[in-house]
Amino acid sequence: MSVRREVRLRKEFLFRRQEAGQAAARDDEKRKLQTALDEGKSIPTEIMGEARELQQELENDLAPKGSVDDEYASVGEREPKVCVTTSRDPSSRLKQFAKEIKICIPNSQAVNRGNTRVDELVVACRKSDFTDIIVLNETRGMPDAMIVSHLPYGPTAYFTLSNCVLRHDIPECTPASQAHPHLILDGLSSSVGQRIGRILQALYPIPRPDSKRVMTFANRNDHISFRHHMFSKDKGKAHIHEAGPRFEMQPYEIRLGTLEQDTAEKEWVLRPYQNTSRKRSSLGGN
Repeated sequence: MSVRREVRLRKEFLFRRQEAGQAAARDDEKRKLQTALDEGKSIPTEIMGEARELQQELENDLAPKGSVDDEYASVGEREPKVCVTTSRDPSSRLKQFAKEIKICIPNSQAVNRGNTRVDELVVACRKSDFTDIIVLNETRGMPDAMIVSHLPYGPTAYFTLSNCVLRHDIPECTPASQAHPHLILDGLSSSVGQRIGRILQALYPIPRPDSKRVMTFANRNDHISFRHHMFSKDKGKAHIHEAGPRFEMQPYEIRLGTLEQDTAEKEWVLRPYQNTSRKRSSLGGN
């Protein structure tokens, strides 16, 4: 794919997203007006100036319009293919962590980064028909960051990692199966949380109903705990065995672009130093 065609397709995609966002905002204003009319309340001040125009649109069509979001249109139709790589010159511990992340994600491939630049990495992954790229980073041998970028257009989610425990550090760690796992996305109820859940869910293929493998992403105070378990049943009782690794991940940014696009629009940014940050949960509720 030529660079010009890639840029054109990206611009067309962003234009469709912008139109969908404007349509969604307009539908929200219509719902506010309809609710005020149905309950006999005064019209909200933010839509007072457009009330007559909104009323005419409501008379023409009261049904909400569907949003255009084809970033994950093929999820469920084709199995994901994920590239797992690291920063340049990784330590032995980061290499081991990358191998364990590969085990956790079916249909993934661990790729040696070498001296490959980020833009070269993205181009190579597109040519190889990868659906996602995961880049792991470290500080003094300790994994502390993860980037998940969806191809071909994005989005790209940035996470900080903490409390990383590798498989060989977990007592009585059970061998990991290669079966497609069931996913548990707990506590990701806000709009941002659902967006993060969608990004993570797209990494995994659809499991078989009889799969005994479970991946858990549980949100607690805007920190997502990742756990990998195998379970078995014996005489009607379920037995759970941890397969590792385990770590905590905190999202801090989502960009509407791929990994190499530093100037891509920021869809969401964690702002922990605002006055209302202690009262507000970014992932678990509005």
